[in-house]
Amino acid sequence: MTAVNQEAPNPLFDLLEGFVQELRSAGIPVSLSENIDAAEAVRHIPIEDRLAFKYALAATLIKNDAHWKTFETLFDVYFSLRGQEYSLDDSDDPFGDVDFDEDGSEQPPGEGGQGGGDGMSPEELAELLYQALLKGDDTLMRAIARQSVKRFAGMEPGRPVGGTYYLYRTLRNLDLDGIMERLMDQAREQRNDDTSSLQERLDRDEFDTRIEKLRKEIEAEIRRRLVADRGAEAMAKTLRKPLPEDVDFMHASRDEMVLLRRAIYPLTRKLAVRLARKRRHKRKGPLDFRNTVRHSLSYGGVPADPRFRHPKPAKPEIFVIADISGSVAAFARFTLHLVYAISGQFSRVRAFVFIDGLDEVTSYFEGVDDIAEAIHRVNTEADVVWVDGHSDYGHAFEVFWDTYGKEVGPKTTVMILGDARNNYHASQAWIIKELQHRARKLFWLNPEPKAYWNTGDSIVGEYGDHCDGVFEVRNLRQLERFVDNLV
Repeated sequence: MTAVNQEAPNPLFDLLEGFVQELRSAGIPVSLSENIDAAEAVRHIPIEDRLAFKYALAATLIKNDAHWKTFETLFDVYFSLRGQEYSLDDSDDPFGDVDFDEDGSEQPPGEGGQGGGDGMSPEELAELLYQALLKGDDTLMRAIARQSVKRFAGMEPGRPVGGTYYLYRTLRNLDLDGIMERLMDQAREQRNDDTSSLQERLDRDEFDTRIEKLRKEIEAEIRRRLVADRGAEAMAKTLRKPLPEDVDFMHASRDEMVLLRRAIYPLTRKLAVRLARKRRHKRKGPLDFRNTVRHSLSYGGVPADPRFRHPKPAKPEIFVIADISGSVAAFARFTLHLVYAISGQFSRVRAFVFIDGLDEVTSYFEGVDDIAEAIHRVNTEADVVWVDGHSDYGHAFEVFWDTYGKEVGPKTTVMILGDARNNYHASQAWIIKELQHRARKLFWLNPEPKAYWNTGDSIVGEYGDHCDGVFEVRNLRQLERFVDNLV
């Protein structure tokens, strides 16, 4: 009886499956075919070749540059202990059996060197670090990083402390500022003090790069030890940060705002293509009876081959009415930015902003190449304060109705942006009802979570009764989903 030859299961595939699941949990879309491609790629690349292994997975799993940082963090967590070079064993000296002399060069064991890292004094370790940074020795820097974390971080199993604290403790003991000054003095001495300001800046930039590389090695070592203590899944959840498209407009930090601005440009191109395609492939027009009969004469009309009139899809006109007060201002800025970036898909776009007064700002966007510049003018020049600068939706809608209400017609789509927190003023909801009757569509976009709607001074439900749709739009992903409603 012939034995069936079955390929032994590869434990790496189980690890890859968990990694892909974590990418999906972080919001990165990974399809089944991409998962299969990644599994095929890692068959041909050993995990010991860490850099090639990482880029092979990135090439098969990542489609958006904005997702790279999240991918890199999760990769470091899931594969931090894989491969002999990256294993974690405190019984082993990270310097191995190599001795070092005073200038950091290797010596054979037993010939007067300083011995392994465990036997070094803090001063000897600092001197070795100085030599490693001076020469740009990556292998030696990695060994020093492991020894420094082992010696200075004070990591204890089960201790609920974040990696930032351990990083601070390690760097504080290394005195990198003092080492930087020594490196700069050495560079000046080698040039006999004949150093231009440009050359000095280049030297400092080079040493900064090497120190940053050391810092990343220390972070990686701390992360490895935390993964060994807490597990990859727990650490992935701790380190996971929202993707740019999932960052909340109303609570974004300064760094997250920068990521949002970068993410909105590729998003606008994708949405413009999607809207154009959707408009082209809209449903067929009414039955063209005459053309159907004429076409069927050649074969007796059996079976009938219906012919339809081809509709000429009209581009809608967009009116955006945005609350730019307080915390909703960031949401209004990004929505205005997106709408004007895809304005080619609409016959006309007009913008109005308000707090307790209302002002049209359409002219700020005309003939402007940089939409961000127009948004800045909106925030600094628009006349939106009527009494005290606190939101008054009712009065702002009255101004809009009296001044611009007659210009809303059956081709107009009205978008109202705001949290509907009206400071207990009169709502004037009848104006929204009248606008809905006149307009093609009327949508309300609210940047607050639905759980907060109609609480306190929020009256979004009162306005929502007269809207064609009320949408929670807290991030770029939700804003992208809403845009399909504009066609």
